[in-house]
Amino acid sequence: MDIRKFMPLILLGVFVLLGFSMCGSYNTTVSKDENVKKAWSQVENQYQRRADLIPNLVNTVKGYANFEQQTLQAVVEARANATRVTINADNLTPENIQRFEQAQTGLSGALGRLLAVAENYPDLKANQNFLSLQTQLEGTENRIAVERKNFNETVNDYNSYIRRFPTNLISGMFGFSSRGYFQSAAGADKAPEVKF
Repeated sequence: MDIRKFMPLILLGVFVLLGFSMCGSYNTTVSKDENVKKAWSQVENQYQRRADLIPNLVNTVKGYANFEQQTLQAVVEARANATRVTINADNLTPENIQRFEQAQTGLSGALGRLLAVAENYPDLKANQNFLSLQTQLEGTENRIAVERKNFNETVNDYNSYIRRFPTNLISGMFGFSSRGYFQSAAGADKAPEVKF
């Protein structure tokens, strides 16, 4: 039996197997890419929830005539800046995520100052609307942390997959590139100094 007669069939079989393998790798990459987009959407949803709560919080606090207007103005401006910075899910580069995170950190800082100043107003601290909004904001901050963690895990899965051989060849051919992660804020590795 001469094997040379079967060479065209063997080569055809190898190419068919390679084709199926490439299709499978491509489809898996697309699926993981969509998972990253979905995870990013959940992060944005939670940040939007926080942004939606802020006008109600500001309006509740405005009812207290002596409340520092500068603090309220800082919250309003930080919210405007944070909602202005958006990222297309197809362009989740480390630089874009850092820019987004900087805007959100500014809003977190302004909210923190607002809540700290509110401690000086016993009537405000007893206001049921204020307490409810404060509780909702705390819950939203927890949701944001969870969704950021989920996003980073999804990005890790995607980035690891597209860098593995032979998928890296396919991902390169079809323009799939690594996505950025959320990073901790500068100085987050140091414990805050507490003075009494």
